[in-house]
Amino acid sequence: MDENSKIKLNRRLVAILFADAVGYSAFMSEDEVTAHHRVEELINIFCKNIEANDGRVVQTSGDGIFALFDSAASAVQAGIESQELIAKSNAGNDRPVDFRVGINLGDVLVNNSTAHGNSVNVAARLETLADSGSVCISAAVYEQVKNKLRFGYQYLGPQKLKNIADEIDVYAVYPEVDAVAKKPSLRASPSQHKSQLSSKPSVVVLPFKDLGDDQESSWFTDGITEDITVNLSKFHNLHIISRNSAFTYRNQDVPPQTVGNALGVRYVAQGSVRRAGNRARISIELADTETGRMIWGERYDRTMDDIFELQDEIARTIVSATAVQIESSEFDRIRATQPSDVEAYGLVLQAQHQIYKYLRPNNLKAHDLYDAAHNLDPRYARANAGVSRTFNLDWRYGWSEDTEGALDQALEFAKRAVDLDPHDARGFGELGFAHLYRKEHDAAIKSYERAVLLNPNDADLLAEMADALGHSGRNEEALVLFEKAMKLNPFYPDQYLWDMGGVLYNLRRYEDVISSVSQMHNQSEGQRLLAASNAQLGRTKEAEFHAAQVRQAQPGFSAAEWAKLKVPDVRSEDVENYVEGLLKAGL
Repeated sequence: MDENSKIKLNRRLVAILFADAVGYSAFMSEDEVTAHHRVEELINIFCKNIEANDGRVVQTSGDGIFALFDSAASAVQAGIESQELIAKSNAGNDRPVDFRVGINLGDVLVNNSTAHGNSVNVAARLETLADSGSVCISAAVYEQVKNKLRFGYQYLGPQKLKNIADEIDVYAVYPEVDAVAKKPSLRASPSQHKSQLSSKPSVVVLPFKDLGDDQESSWFTDGITEDITVNLSKFHNLHIISRNSAFTYRNQDVPPQTVGNALGVRYVAQGSVRRAGNRARISIELADTETGRMIWGERYDRTMDDIFELQDEIARTIVSATAVQIESSEFDRIRATQPSDVEAYGLVLQAQHQIYKYLRPNNLKAHDLYDAAHNLDPRYARANAGVSRTFNLDWRYGWSEDTEGALDQALEFAKRAVDLDPHDARGFGELGFAHLYRKEHDAAIKSYERAVLLNPNDADLLAEMADALGHSGRNEEALVLFEKAMKLNPFYPDQYLWDMGGVLYNLRRYEDVISSVSQMHNQSEGQRLLAASNAQLGRTKEAEFHAAQVRQAQPGFSAAEWAKLKVPDVRSEDVENYVEGLLKAGL
């Protein structure tokens, strides 16, 4: 080969972005021309934003984009901004198209036209892990951006990527910072959970596999999985691992023994769902994690009209298979008031699928779906509790212009839910939250106590009640509940650590506050606690650093004003102590 014809390759450290349209092949099969023009339009939006963030588009092909950046922060900024622009373009479109984005940082071989290397392959594989409309990044990118970009980061743990030798630590990135603190986060070691097992039988229900052709209908499969979990979690003689920890194993083929070691459980239930029209085929099996042996398996072919009886039957069989003696009254309690219209149940499952994303546009979709279910069946308690939850989230994260009105609406719908079904914990949980932030502490605690009595294995309920106890001055009790919640939800979200930090601060255990908040994968919302705790310990430099982080995220932040509006502590001395720490830190 002529020396001049050789392509000169330069080795450079760059951030690599891959983006890909979701469901493009299916769209093309429906309408090739419309699909081509629509995706081309969205790719143009994506490419312009990449260039606006100092990136270089290396290649576009069909429904994909490959780009390079000199800065990891610029790549992540471009990824998030592009997703937001895509969402705006999709709004009101009859055929919305979502994108997935993967970003890696690494050494690559670059020439004028393209780039090569293992780091490029990793970025391409990361893109396939991202949910529709979201961004996945490697740990190398996370380390570069975690203190620079105020986004929400959810740790997804080490992932085995196709044709990549080593596992890669992966994070999902979202524009909503504080809401992401509610998402599950891998964080615990197997040995930690094994030591926490009690004498009660322990079970986890893994996400069922959706065997249908339309993967967009996975809301039904996810909903069935969760409802079986909820039914089981009402039994006091069982330890049931929370839905959030269980769903970290979604779309993974993991041996029961591995799950047992990771979550500290004796039994693993898993299955599949195939839905066709008004019929559903549900297969389920229960394995003993100590022996790896399947101790029970069954397949059910039912109409949608039988779905509630089927859930009860599955729960009853699992209880029997794990040799737990349950009174018949317990089974009566899992028969919450069911909708008169099965379509309303389907709408609730779709809403549930949206609300667990903890993002503003998804919360709006969930509200509309819960509202539609409520309109179909105004006496459906679960739909009323769901509407209440959307209003509570609007208030918590400032997603509504009328924040106080959102809290009032949350209270109203929660009251309707508990009046319609006094045996469903969901309504009482939402009622507790609304009462707490209306600073009606006694009513909040009573509501949470009722909720936990009805569902003693709901980790999120326990953690929310712990937070309410802390704000009510019952801090030692709160720590006990946080510990129990973390056992039931081993992959607990950052929210647990954040709220527990507040309880520890009330107890003046400032070193423990710092330890708790420092375990958060995304410490953005814990900066206030870190600033105040370091200030109380006399660590001026550290306090000033964290105070600067608060001011960067919230320009014009005022400790006194913030405490007056947002802190629902019943004891004035706790509020004063917190404000004192913030003021010492310069806030």
